[in-house]
Amino acid sequence: MIYNFLKYILFCFIIKPFIYLIFGVNVSGIDNLPKIAKGASIIVANHNSHIDTLLLMSLFSSFQTIKIHPVAAADYFCNTKLKEFIFTKILGIIPISRKVKKASKEEIFKDINEKLRAGETIIIYPEGTRGETSELTKFKTGVAHIAKMNPQIPVIPCYINGPDRILPKGTFLWVPFIADVYISEPIYYDNTSTKDFTEKIQYAVEALKEEHKKREEL
Repeated sequence: MIYNFLKYILFCFIIKPFIYLIFGVNVSGIDNLPKIAKGASIIVANHNSHIDTLLLMSLFSSFQTIKIHPVAAADYFCNTKLKEFIFTKILGIIPISRKVKKASKEEIFKDINEKLRAGETIIIYPEGTRGETSELTKFKTGVAHIAKMNPQIPVIPCYINGPDRILPKGTFLWVPFIADVYISEPIYYDNTSTKDFTEKIQYAVEALKEEHKKREEL
């Protein structure tokens, strides 16, 4: 498919060289990164910058990025025809409306579930929006509902440090800065409440954040 080819070219020759050569990335727990060829996964991370998504996707091979779909706010990324084309067709995002109130969980997460059941991977930010620098806000339960609908699919918690300094919220000026990514062992939905599972995911991300703090103090 032409859009998959364009996505491959974009990551292979532009985004990944830019991320790795201009900025640099330190990765801890790379062995916990899901092998996309072997099935679907749900990647969960904190969110402070638009660079977060490009950084996470760049951890995979350019070919594997074809099967990765970031979940993003429709009102921001699809508010013009051009943005909708670029982000949905080329980058492969799954747009979610933040204004839907009455739809069922099955309707809201329909596109996400279709990708997961097709063996593809999603990236989701449970904070719901970009937070303040180095702070984690309370995770929303959407990711737990997705995991509950797909209990056989691993959830991979990640903590990202640095992109908020590379591209601070509200600016378009990129600043050279090495980013750090910490990847935890996968967890699976365990028949607890969605509230408890959401807290479990947040605890895993916060543990990675503490690991980063300890390393900085050394």
